[in-house]
Amino acid sequence: MAYFSIIIPVYNRLDEVRDLLDSLSKQTDKDFEVVLVEDGSTLRCDAAVKEFEDRVDVKYFYKENEGRSIARNYGMERASGEYFLFFDSDCVIPEHYIATLRKALEERPTDCFGGPDAAHSSFSDTQKAINYSMTSFLTTGGIRGGKVQLEKFVPRTFNMGFSRRVWEKVGGFREMFSEDIDMSTRIRQAGFAISLIREAYVYHKRRVNMRLFCRQVYVFGMSRITLYLLYPDSLKLVHWLPAVFVTGVAAMAVLAAVVSWMWLLPLVAYLLAVFGCALAMTKSLKIAALSIVASVVQLGGYGCGFLKAFFTKIILRRGRNIEEEIAIRKRKNKHTQTSLRWKHLTGQAGLPTYRRRTVRGRRRWLLVWRH
Repeated sequence: MAYFSIIIPVYNRLDEVRDLLDSLSKQTDKDFEVVLVEDGSTLRCDAAVKEFEDRVDVKYFYKENEGRSIARNYGMERASGEYFLFFDSDCVIPEHYIATLRKALEERPTDCFGGPDAAHSSFSDTQKAINYSMTSFLTTGGIRGGKVQLEKFVPRTFNMGFSRRVWEKVGGFREMFSEDIDMSTRIRQAGFAISLIREAYVYHKRRVNMRLFCRQVYVFGMSRITLYLLYPDSLKLVHWLPAVFVTGVAAMAVLAAVVSWMWLLPLVAYLLAVFGCALAMTKSLKIAALSIVASVVQLGGYGCGFLKAFFTKIILRRGRNIEEEIAIRKRKNKHTQTSLRWKHLTGQAGLPTYRRRTVRGRRRWLLVWRH
């Protein structure tokens, strides 16, 4: 019986699964199994799994589409390990990860844990900029990067684990947005300790362009209010900062238009700070410039989603709208399915990006594949 069971939910992520399994096949510590749950994909990855069967102890299951949380629960029910580990399909795992994690758990036993994420050298400049934004203290993302704790550490399912004992007492994930935060909250409420293991990091690809990144963080902002409705004590000052950024920028823009352009100086100073810190970290002018865009997208998208949900769910007292959440997830799955089908039908490879094209006399955004 393996010591670790790695649970991976998958929906139309063939190429990402190959990269993930390839990285797991190179682990220096082989005492783990992989439980891969294909959640109703139309572009199945069973062929990719077969490529690694002789190098990785992998169990493959296909089920109808019900959501990533249910897929994770399905995997745990079929796992044999003492600890369950969770990665997103767009992660690449350093070869020392399992060995590092085992050593950390032997030295500092804990029932629930998580680690930071980082950008691999092979990632695109946009991905590196997004990673900086999501892990920088200047964008409230330091907690994800394992650097500065603005609140109690909350493991996220791109790099998270807990013991079988936790699962038996707390149960599985709820099918909702920010299900990892909900799960971590229930684990903590059940009396289990949660630890950040900084040295157990993963490479996380995240979104490949700013449009998809904006949509993702917008949903994050909305889900924070959903979590507040479930756990009133969970909403902290740090969660308000993106909303303050949005309202502050709007106020500065109005004052700059009717009073003086100098009202924009605080925003300029902040963006220069983002640029300087990103440049010092990445040593790249291009990535530093893109980090400004990524930071504005992150704070703006999250803040707008947060403000919209706060107004509709709290001020208007409409509460949690489960049907709306399901509709958003379906749109997300539909977009992923369309994008990947295009890639495989055309036989193109590389990273997806968007370009303006003229279609039937209209300028539209189309998905193309950059080599």
